[in-house]
Amino acid sequence: MPLLSIPSPSTAWQYFDLTAWLRDAFGWSLPLDFRIHAYAICILLGIVAAVVVTNRRLNARGVERWIIIDIAIWAVPAGIIGGRLFHVFTHVSDYFGPGRDPLSFLYIWEGGLAIFGALILGSVGAWIGCRQVGLRFTAFLDAVAPAMLLAQAFGRLGNYFNHELFGMPTSLPWGLQIESSNAAYPTGLPEGTLFHPTFLYEIIWNVLGFVVIILIDRRFSLQWGRVLALYLIWYGLGRSFLESIRVDTSETFFGIRTNVWASFAAILLGLIIFWIQSKRHTGKEPSPYLPGRGPRANSDVDSDDTYSEHGDDAPLAADSEPVATAADRS
Repeated sequence: MPLLSIPSPSTAWQYFDLTAWLRDAFGWSLPLDFRIHAYAICILLGIVAAVVVTNRRLNARGVERWIIIDIAIWAVPAGIIGGRLFHVFTHVSDYFGPGRDPLSFLYIWEGGLAIFGALILGSVGAWIGCRQVGLRFTAFLDAVAPAMLLAQAFGRLGNYFNHELFGMPTSLPWGLQIESSNAAYPTGLPEGTLFHPTFLYEIIWNVLGFVVIILIDRRFSLQWGRVLALYLIWYGLGRSFLESIRVDTSETFFGIRTNVWASFAAILLGLIIFWIQSKRHTGKEPSPYLPGRGPRANSDVDSDDTYSEHGDDAPLAADSEPVATAADRS
């Protein structure tokens, strides 16, 4: 008996119908009929977790509370777009060709977000947000890096509800049972075959990485983008292995899946960033804010007091003495 079993698409596990729940639980009758997919809920939970953790890490560096919201407004939509584009690019045959709906690449609620694409465009959005609020980009990257692993763990839970991204057949006791009607079910395998729950493996790897990177950062106080470098190395190592045992279709180059190449690139980029930043910056960041953009710099010009050279409130020069009046001289 497998420890994990995915229900068939006909069950309600694959989505959460909000209007039906309100009707059954409270007897409310709403003139709306829509569904909230479990995959979307997991993605949203991941975003919330990343925002909360990043906010706390930035606060510990002296950054204003919830400034992360102003950055997330740019980073999250850009990340979602990037994640979708990268997924479609690496699974072209699933969306284009004979018998395919030409608009299916827009159906993001059916699943399909690639973390590497989300990182690329999400970083662009975050850079814009950091420029808007005056935050040093490396300070933000170091704060958000471990939080990304936590967010990705939530996202992988969404893969469970979408019946996707499972691994090769296995006889291990924690093997995953999947309905044979699943589009990704390998041809020729008998019903009841068990598969590696690769999304579960990645959840464990990501949560473990979150803890490890947090502890390393507390021990060594890494800055200048070096926490991000650890994230890229950690995630790249785990993803390069897990990607190689998945059975879902994906574009390949020189016989290697695209996401494996992307994992290798992440590892290499992480090593380069860590080496270069360790050489260039031996000290700590002077401030998480850009020069002249911190809260104190802004507060210096917030005063409503104005002075006139001839007014009664004109301040005395530092080295000047009061001018004697006629009464004083009498």
